[in-house]
Amino acid sequence: MRFYFERFEDRKPEPPLPYSARIELLAQFFITMSLVIGGWYISWRWMHSLNYDALLYSLLLVLAETGAYIGLVLFSFNLWKTRDIAQQSPPLSIADCEKTGRGFTDKDVVSVDIFFPTFDEEPELVRLSVKDAKQIHYPHPINICIHVLDDGRRESMAAMAREEGVNYITRADNVGFKAGNLRHAMELTHGHFILICDADTRPFPTILENCLGYFRDPDVAWVQTPQWFYDIPEGKSLPDWLARYLGRVGTGIGNLVERVAGPVRIGADPFVNDPKMFYDVLQRRRNWANAAFCCGAGSLHRREAVMESALRRYAAAVEKTFLERANAIREVTRESNTDPALKRKMIQSVAQIEELTPYNFHVSEDIYTSIHLHSDPSRVWKSVQHPVVESKMLSPQDLLTWTLQRFKYAGGTLDIAANDDFLLRRGLGFKQRLMYLATIWSYLGGLWNIVFMLAPIIYLFSAVAPVSAYSADFYIHILPFLILNEFASMFSLWGLAGYKAKSNYLSFFPINLRAIWTVIKGREIKFPVTPKERQVGNFFHLVLPQAIVIGLTAAGIVYAWSAFMWYGSSHSLAGVLVNTFWGLNNILALSGLVCAAFWKPEEEVVKERSQVVAGVSI
Repeated sequence: MRFYFERFEDRKPEPPLPYSARIELLAQFFITMSLVIGGWYISWRWMHSLNYDALLYSLLLVLAETGAYIGLVLFSFNLWKTRDIAQQSPPLSIADCEKTGRGFTDKDVVSVDIFFPTFDEEPELVRLSVKDAKQIHYPHPINICIHVLDDGRRESMAAMAREEGVNYITRADNVGFKAGNLRHAMELTHGHFILICDADTRPFPTILENCLGYFRDPDVAWVQTPQWFYDIPEGKSLPDWLARYLGRVGTGIGNLVERVAGPVRIGADPFVNDPKMFYDVLQRRRNWANAAFCCGAGSLHRREAVMESALRRYAAAVEKTFLERANAIREVTRESNTDPALKRKMIQSVAQIEELTPYNFHVSEDIYTSIHLHSDPSRVWKSVQHPVVESKMLSPQDLLTWTLQRFKYAGGTLDIAANDDFLLRRGLGFKQRLMYLATIWSYLGGLWNIVFMLAPIIYLFSAVAPVSAYSADFYIHILPFLILNEFASMFSLWGLAGYKAKSNYLSFFPINLRAIWTVIKGREIKFPVTPKERQVGNFFHLVLPQAIVIGLTAAGIVYAWSAFMWYGSSHSLAGVLVNTFWGLNNILALSGLVCAAFWKPEEEVVKERSQVVAGVSI
């Protein structure tokens, strides 16, 4: 069986961003200045710039700006500094990874279970992952057991596992989905460490050699490695792309543009899947606060940590349920104390009902497990974000798959925030709380981003401004903030282009809003399996809100300029200019995702062209 990604097999991941103390110091300076001036701007907006003739409109915008500013504060805290955890030599035995006095010796070799949970993925796809896992090497004696965890209960998958000489695990039901699959496998395996992979995760041979050394610190509970999508489309250079439509003239225009702006690639990473920003910047810069969370695939776990945390949660759940039932019984019997014999029977009964869940039965079981471990009051468990890529994975190849994945991330995180009081838990440190809050707050962004999309449209059509006036005072307050914020972003993300990520965050607003509404209504966030093959179809309906905003903004710009220049409207020149630039920025930010709805791989485009040519010839 052949796969589309075979032509990308020779790709190599980029190294981690190099650390520079000077760049970090500059970033911290501009972050501080940006937040100070930003606070000054927000206070001015509340106290001196509200338009009382359109108070609701004005309040909505200033509330949106305030929400975004709080997000900027949290984001800046996340970006503050890089402090990588020192990589240590791979342990000779499990005794090197335990506290003294545990009874282990140098003869007790490390044992690792590698889990490949799967549901409906092609057996040949999983075979590639298993084959790569079998190539993992280690400089000392080690026991590595590879397990295929098949929730699809397929004979074809079992046959593949037999052919590859790895263990095959299945179960009678799919309770808990992926988390339940992992729990069931933990009951049947005994390795000191667990390497969790997705069905398409193909680990590099060095993953254990480079990552097990962190566990020499007996308090390290898990190590997350960066996820790297090696199948992201590279796109075509601007000269080549223009040449397709304009011939030599297009090539010349493209070359001229690239001389001024640098290399431009059309169709590169159409869905902004590249996770380097997340792992190499956001996650990596949480190490100093012990707040890097688990992201599932490519993570290495200490079994003891996962089980200890699960047992404590289980005991707490049993005690809570027992107390509720005992109180109910005492209300009926009017007794002040529960009979000891009855108490024992009740506890046994409750213990049988409650489930031991090493990985929470939740769509975001990875971050949920991280929260439980980080907030364990009896043990200060540590996490590590390893900076070097140690595996490769497949990215969403169509807008439908991308949307399913992003909704699962947003909905799962917001569901945890709404239904679990983890931010108030005694075990979490202040810095950890802020880091987790930054993640949650980012998924609320749809609430203010929709306002930022609609505000210029309202002004362009109505000439009603959300501020008292587009005066010199307005520019004095907003321009320094915007300029300093750009410098802060530039130095904080040194080595990465940040505009695509910002644009993607803005265009994400319909999914954010849908996730927020789903959680508010109390609906369960589903566990969709991300398809590993490209889904074919028309996905324009998925970006209809963004397309409507683009259309209304463009029409508003034309209308406002026409009304201002020829019909003597109440628009001001300053107002039209500000909202035109604002609207154009929104159009540019949203257009990337709208174009992604129509994106097709190069081979599909070539095939369609050849079919059209053949049809014309006939």
